[in-house]
Amino acid sequence: MTAQREWWRGATLYQIYPRSFADSNGDGVGDLKGVIQHLDYVARLGVDGIWLSPFFPSPMKDFGYDISDYRGVDPVFGSLDDFRALVRECRRLGLRLVIDQVYSHSSDQHPWFIESAASREGPKSDWYVWADPKPDGGPPSNWLGRFGGYAWEWSPTRQQYYLHNFLIEQPDLNLHNPAVQAEVLDIMRYWFDLGVDGLRLDVANFFMHDPALRDNPSAALKETPSNPYYMQSHVYDRSRPENLPFLARMRDVAEAAGERMLLAEISCDWQVRRMAEYTTSGRLHTAYSFELQGPRVDGRHIAATVLAAGAGDSWPTWSFSSHDVRRVASRWDAEENPTRLRMLQALLLCLRGTVILYQGEELGLPHVDVPRERLRDPESIRFWPNHRGRDGARTPMPWREKGVSLGFSTVDGWLPVGSSHAALAVSRQEADARSQLAHCRRLIALRRQEPALQTGSFEPITQEPDFLAFHRVHEASRVICAFNLGVAPRAFAPTGELLAGHLTDGLLAAGDYVVLRSP
Repeated sequence: MTAQREWWRGATLYQIYPRSFADSNGDGVGDLKGVIQHLDYVARLGVDGIWLSPFFPSPMKDFGYDISDYRGVDPVFGSLDDFRALVRECRRLGLRLVIDQVYSHSSDQHPWFIESAASREGPKSDWYVWADPKPDGGPPSNWLGRFGGYAWEWSPTRQQYYLHNFLIEQPDLNLHNPAVQAEVLDIMRYWFDLGVDGLRLDVANFFMHDPALRDNPSAALKETPSNPYYMQSHVYDRSRPENLPFLARMRDVAEAAGERMLLAEISCDWQVRRMAEYTTSGRLHTAYSFELQGPRVDGRHIAATVLAAGAGDSWPTWSFSSHDVRRVASRWDAEENPTRLRMLQALLLCLRGTVILYQGEELGLPHVDVPRERLRDPESIRFWPNHRGRDGARTPMPWREKGVSLGFSTVDGWLPVGSSHAALAVSRQEADARSQLAHCRRLIALRRQEPALQTGSFEPITQEPDFLAFHRVHEASRVICAFNLGVAPRAFAPTGELLAGHLTDGLLAAGDYVVLRSP
């Protein structure tokens, strides 16, 4: 008898960025009631659950990733009762609920930091990373901030610097401190008790820093990046080995709560290695990175990445788009090519691991070029025009083809809608059996029906930059998947029952794919 599959293993999760999903009260910002109103649409996709980006109290300097209260709901999104209603609706629809948690840093408006910054003495004086200046008054190390400048900010009150790997308003928590670890674990229990099924751990490899504050070495670069952050090799300010015992403690809390899941976000120079390291030997359940969210698609690289991230007993998660990167339709040359876009949908949903589908990807939405005067992302504003940042992936969800914000709100949204999104709105695609939406639903259904596509092994057949073919095998279930990433037809003539895609006279068309059940 086959053992029961852990719910998260091989699952498809739908990422909801609540600010941009649906506005229920006409203020131009999405909210929890808006999510509830459209949750039946998500359930009809056939996904296993949702990942909900931050909705906690926050000054919104980084739109919710700067938390000022880990146990509440920001009024812009609703109330704790609205969250409880969301939990109930997810249960009714059979959807698992995963929420964001940001433990690397908090807002500088959090009461913990206000107390910590007030004095070098006191219960929370070392809840954040404080350090004395160098003899010349400079910061204690050469560490750089992800959003520009040094990762250190001076506090006149304490006469010390504090660490902030991201915005100045996002001071890093000192997770070397046992009291801080205990508080984080208690926050995890709080949300598990409220009924969430999993936690997505923001920048999990940033939890710990080098206690000696050693300088980072220079990175080996072929060209100068627009952001100097990438000119360093970040060996001392992130991905520290001290992180690993704490990950095991987090896993223990999740296991004690029942069928819960911990999903890490990994962002570092060796992110595939970290994915495997963080999800093995009793640590986190699964992890994703930006490795398959880069500027180019390469079959050889994809195969090597999937194999490396899933080595041993580790379990990877894959996403081609998110609120942090350029949408895949625009990034991988599929905006004007529906066939290629369907192929990319299929490729994601055929990979070994758990899959995250970012809101709007099922519609084939392209990235939006947000005008400079409408930019909200601090990274976009800081590095414009050399780096357009993340706003173009965060524009409102197009529910209807007409209206001031395409059904997202009754008013102009916090970000503008995409001019090309009206033709791709849910209302246009719902009744069209040939739409990207219908195609995505069929692929998700196929993934749920075929054990090999859920949890089977990944066995490459052909791995080239422009062509990728592999077997997925689970006991008696065996599936062949092939993807022509190039611009010319490719000979490919396996035998088997056609499950999805097209194969004509032993040729796989450019930008097309095929999935076969092997005899």
